[in-house]
Amino acid sequence: MKQRKIPLRKCTGCQEMKSKKELIRIVRNDEGEFSLDRTGKKPGRGAYICPCSECLTKAQKSKGLERSFKAPVPKEVYEQLLRELSGEEHE
Repeated sequence: MKQRKIPLRKCTGCQEMKSKKELIRIVRNDEGEFSLDRTGKKPGRGAYICPCSECLTKAQKSKGLERSFKAPVPKEVYEQLLRELSGEEHE
């Protein structure tokens, strides 16, 4: 039986290649709004990050999301994503 290929993506925070299912997708839609995409199916430009707040902090310091989206990311977006990620970690 043929082995299925596992799609890999790079975390914008820690720069590690991981399977797509391990990472959370951050999406920027056509209107320029940012949101977390847990399903991986929302339309728009996507960037991937590990489901931990440390990686989000690293991505903010290294401007990893700005590079991925080729656009500036407002500070409020980072704060919203940090709240959503920290709430997910505690569950």
